[in-house]
Amino acid sequence: MLEYASYALVLFALGAYVLLDGYDLGIGILSLFDRSDRRRREYNELIATAWDANESWLILAAVVLWAGMPGVYATVLPGIYLPLVVMLLAIVLRGAAIELQSAAPGYRRGWGLVFGLSSLVAALCQGLVIGAVLSGLPHTGGVFTGDGFDWLTPYSALSALGLTTVYLLAGAAWLQNKTVGTAHRRAGRLGRPLLLAVAAASIVLGLGLPLADPQRFRFDQPLRVTLFGLAMAAAVAFWSIAWYGFGRRPDWRPFTAVAGVEAAGLLALVAATAPVIVPPDLTIHVAASPPGSQQFLLIGVGGCMPVVLAYNIYAWWVFRGKVPQPPSPTPASGSSGTTAAEPAAPVSQARGDRPRAVVVARRVLLTLLAVAVAAVSQDVFGGVAAWIGPMGVAVFSATALAVWIRSDRNAAAAGAFDFPTAEK
Repeated sequence: MLEYASYALVLFALGAYVLLDGYDLGIGILSLFDRSDRRRREYNELIATAWDANESWLILAAVVLWAGMPGVYATVLPGIYLPLVVMLLAIVLRGAAIELQSAAPGYRRGWGLVFGLSSLVAALCQGLVIGAVLSGLPHTGGVFTGDGFDWLTPYSALSALGLTTVYLLAGAAWLQNKTVGTAHRRAGRLGRPLLLAVAAASIVLGLGLPLADPQRFRFDQPLRVTLFGLAMAAAVAFWSIAWYGFGRRPDWRPFTAVAGVEAAGLLALVAATAPVIVPPDLTIHVAASPPGSQQFLLIGVGGCMPVVLAYNIYAWWVFRGKVPQPPSPTPASGSSGTTAAEPAAPVSQARGDRPRAVVVARRVLLTLLAVAVAAVSQDVFGGVAAWIGPMGVAVFSATALAVWIRSDRNAAAAGAFDFPTAEK
C-alpha cells in the first residue's frame, strides 16, 4: 500500500503543477498575441506574484518519482532527455524574464518576448513528455532500450498541442478572475473558443490513446468503468459551467470550473491506465522503491506538501482581488526605457561607484563558490568525504549567505528596494 500512497503524492503534485503553473504558462503564451504593451505589462505583473511558488510542485513531483518510483526514472528519463532539458532551460529563461521585466521601468519588449516564447516552449515540451510516456517508451526489464528521439511520435505532438490549449484556457480564465478593463473583456471573449478547442483536443487524444498506447485497457472491470465514467461526467459538467461563466459574473467561476475539468481529466486518465505507469508493463509495484524508502518519502515529502500548499494559499490571500491597471508605457527609446510621465530610475550608488571589473570578479567568485558547495556536498553526502568534512560545507554555506546578505544590505542602502507609492 505504501507504493500507492507515493503514487497518489505524484498525482497530487503533478495535478497542482498543471493547475497552478499551467495558468501562468497560458498567460505567457497569450501575451504573444496581444499587441498592447500595457496589457503585456499587466500580464507580467500578475504572474510575478506567484510563478516561483507554482513551479515548486514540479520539484516535489520529481522528488517523489526519484525516491518513491526509481523504476520510472530508469525507464523514462533516458528517453525524454532532450525535451526535458529544453523545458528546464525555458523555465529558467521565463523566470529571469518575469523578474527583470518587473524590475525594469516601463515595458521591455525584449523581455516580454522571452517571457512569451519560453512559456510556449515549456508547454510544448511538457506535452511532448506526457505524450511520449503514454505512447510507451521502449524498455526491457526496467531499462530504456530506445534511442534519443523515441519521444517524438504523432501522439506526443498532438499531446503537446492539446496541453498548450489547456494552458491557454486556464490562462484566459485566470485573467478574467484577476483583471479589469480591456484585459478582462478580452479574456471573456477568448474563453469559449478555447473551451471548444480543448473539447476537440480531448476527443482526438482520447480516441487516439488506445492506438498509441501499447497496453491493453481493462474496461471489462466494473470498478474501473465506474470511476472512468464518473470522472468523464464531472469533466463535462465542469466544462459546461466554464462555458456559462466566461464573460459573466462572478469572475472566479470560469477558473474554478477549468480547474475541475483538469482534475477530472487527470482522474479519468488514471482510471484508464492504473496500475501501469509506463506502458506496456511497468506497473506501480515494479517501479516502487523498498518499503523503507517509501516510509521516509511519505514522512519527508508528504510533510512538505502542506507547507507548500499553505504558501500558495497565503500568496493568493495577500494578492487577492483585482490587479489594478498599470499606466500605459511608452516603448523604450535607446537604453533609457523611461516614459514622459515616469522619471528616470536613479542609478544606485553601489553600481555607479564600484568598478565594473570588481562587480564581474565578485560574481565569478560567487559562481565558483556555488559550484564548490555543490561538488563538496555531493562528495560528503555520497559517503566518500575525500575533500572536506561537513564542517567545511557549513563554512562554505555560511560564507555564501553572508555575502548575499551584505549585497542586499548595500542594495537597500542605495535605495534599490525603495518603490514609489501612489499619490493620494
